[in-house]
Amino acid sequence: MLFTQSVTVVRPAADTDEYGNHKPDWADAARTTVTGVNVQPQGGSSEDTDDRQVTVTGWRLYTPRGMDLDLRESDRVETGGMTLQVTGKVARWPAPGGGVHHIEADLKEVD
Repeated sequence: MLFTQSVTVVRPAADTDEYGNHKPDWADAARTTVTGVNVQPQGGSSEDTDDRQVTVTGWRLYTPRGMDLDLRESDRVETGGMTLQVTGKVARWPAPGGGVHHIEADLKEVD
């Protein structure tokens, strides 16, 4: 794999609605640029609805050996003109002897 891409990790600020529930505040989100990663397409699906056809494309972010990344399941990733939501837990693969060998994260495009 070539780890030549840059991404921006977007972490929402915490906000509370009128009922006291916590919700993400994307307007005041923190942005961190990360270089040396790889983002690849990961399959896709399409479904026909009454109004239109919807296509969902999955992506997967990889870091090189020895690189941990402060990425959470509540974050978004901006790359290649797309905004992608982290879906599920971020996989941190253990390195022999301790630490993180690399991480993998599933992503899907958001509007």
